[in-house]
Amino acid sequence: MLFNSTDFAIFLPVVFILYWFVTHKNLTIQNLLLVVASYVFYGLWDWRFLSLILFSTLIDFFVGISLSKEEDKNKRKLLLWTSILVNLGFLGFFKYYNFFVDNFITAFSLFGTTFNAASLNIILPVGISFYTFQTLSYTIDVYRKNLTPTKDFISFAAFVSFFPQLVAGPIERATNLLPQFYKKRHFDYEKAIDGSRQILWGLFKKIVIADNCAIYANDIFNNYETYSGSTLLLGAFFFTFQIYGDFSGYSDIAIGTSRLFGFTLKKNFAFPYFSRNIAEFWRRWHISLSTWFRDYVYIPLGGSRGGAWSKVRNTFVIFLVSGFWHGANWTFIVWGFINACYFLPLLLLKRNRKHTDVIAENRVFPNIKEILQIATTFFLTVITWVFFRAKNIKEAIFYLEGIFSESLFTIPTIITAILLLKIGIIIIFVIIEWLQRNKEHALEFSVSSKHRIWRWCLFFMVIYAIIVFGAKPQEFIYFQF
Repeated sequence: MLFNSTDFAIFLPVVFILYWFVTHKNLTIQNLLLVVASYVFYGLWDWRFLSLILFSTLIDFFVGISLSKEEDKNKRKLLLWTSILVNLGFLGFFKYYNFFVDNFITAFSLFGTTFNAASLNIILPVGISFYTFQTLSYTIDVYRKNLTPTKDFISFAAFVSFFPQLVAGPIERATNLLPQFYKKRHFDYEKAIDGSRQILWGLFKKIVIADNCAIYANDIFNNYETYSGSTLLLGAFFFTFQIYGDFSGYSDIAIGTSRLFGFTLKKNFAFPYFSRNIAEFWRRWHISLSTWFRDYVYIPLGGSRGGAWSKVRNTFVIFLVSGFWHGANWTFIVWGFINACYFLPLLLLKRNRKHTDVIAENRVFPNIKEILQIATTFFLTVITWVFFRAKNIKEAIFYLEGIFSESLFTIPTIITAILLLKIGIIIIFVIIEWLQRNKEHALEFSVSSKHRIWRWCLFFMVIYAIIVFGAKPQEFIYFQF
């Protein structure tokens, strides 16, 4: 079920009414409703994959209970690895089986050996990368004794399958989300209103920004051989805003929807395209995944402690693994490698934690230095997104060669009035986000009556844009990951 679909527009109010007006007196029944609603939400894609979520839920629930009763270090490690191998085993089979088989065959063919191993027609379960990491965080935290394992199966099942963030995050930690299922929730009008605004902004990002950028990005990337360098650069810019609007839009809808039900999810995007260097960008982009890899991979490897070699090794490991997490394609690995190359000098020079504040705080405009920093970081990011979007490495290289050709300094061949209008909307979108960069989301406002008319004008403009520029609902990009 898509957030930007008629089905969800019916589903959400039905669940909301049942949740607050029918099941609100009994916490267990209320949590059970969320489990059922979440399974319906996910099952509408493909009901067969509900068994994967249920099996993963059962494994980690009983592993958690067993860890609480076991003091022997070796047995505890065995339980932990049982959870890790089962969860990553499912993820590896469904997501990476064909990748490894195809590359195995290719590698041996270089030495004159031919294999006839057939690839399988495997359907990737929607959101498997997200809920796998979410359940793993629970088991690892219980193993580390950072979290008391739950004996409430319904609450745990609701935590694993919570429908707002089930298929594309944020990847919630059990330490943050699970305890919220133990406590009786009370409807908070202000929280619900702000959640509704965040949903509205998420829909604007997805429908108006991402889906409209996708029209041009798809055309240019699919026909890159025929376009000039300036047009190819424009296509890369369109994809840059497409993936941001698409993914951060999903996170906004997920967080806003959770607030309607009395839950607080962690922020997943913090206006990343206003970053002053790549290190800041990665603190602001897909925060739940970046911090997951930091806490469960990077720090256990030694983090930034130790000598230069350890720092280099750990940096490349974390970015390459992050790239591979995104998909079974060498383009994602190269994407991670390039980002590691961007990040490493900052780490070695101890400048990776330089920008932790809000840019141009208490100022409307950035200074010249900040503008250059933002522009440089944004351009470097645009280059890496070419690898992320391309079908293969060869296509990405040819695409970049096309950009940096003499035709870069020509007028793009696809310029039309409607294209200029949509570019204008993107500029307005960026301005709104800039003005609200110190907030949780762009439509967050205080309850004071000041500028109320202007706020309502903005809300109606956003709704109008969604209606006018909305077309057939498109899937979110990160569903494929």
